[in-house]
Amino acid sequence: MKERDFQAEFGKRNLIIGVFELKFCKGKSIRFDSVAEHQEAALLAVEGDGLYHKITDQPFLKDMNFQRKKPFDCFNLAGIPAYVVIMWWIPRKKKNVYYIPINKWCCFRDKADKKSITEEKAAAIAMFTEDYMAKRGSVI
Repeated sequence: MKERDFQAEFGKRNLIIGVFELKFCKGKSIRFDSVAEHQEAALLAVEGDGLYHKITDQPFLKDMNFQRKKPFDCFNLAGIPAYVVIMWWIPRKKKNVYYIPINKWCCFRDKADKKSITEEKAAAIAMFTEDYMAKRGSVI
């Protein structure tokens, strides 16, 4: 399994309303800087005063019909929950997913004495936790 597989499953199964930065972890911890500063800023903006984003126009290539049409031109989101969503994965054993509110992510990162977060700590600060294998089809 790779991050793109997680993203595909997330798109099909997620029932939580909000905006999400998805992360995939095969190890014991994930670095805080895996969520880039601009991603944190955007997630915080969505929860606060708002974030405007114009969807990039797809280039037109003559005689090529494989391009997806964009749903609309732009969006402005404000007052919407924002999460860092991490899947911890061990082959043939478990796929646990943790929805961590962006404010909790930032607070925990700022107070942490390490540069990464473990699965156990993620579980402690997550708003939603999903055992992917035990509850297939519920949240993810």
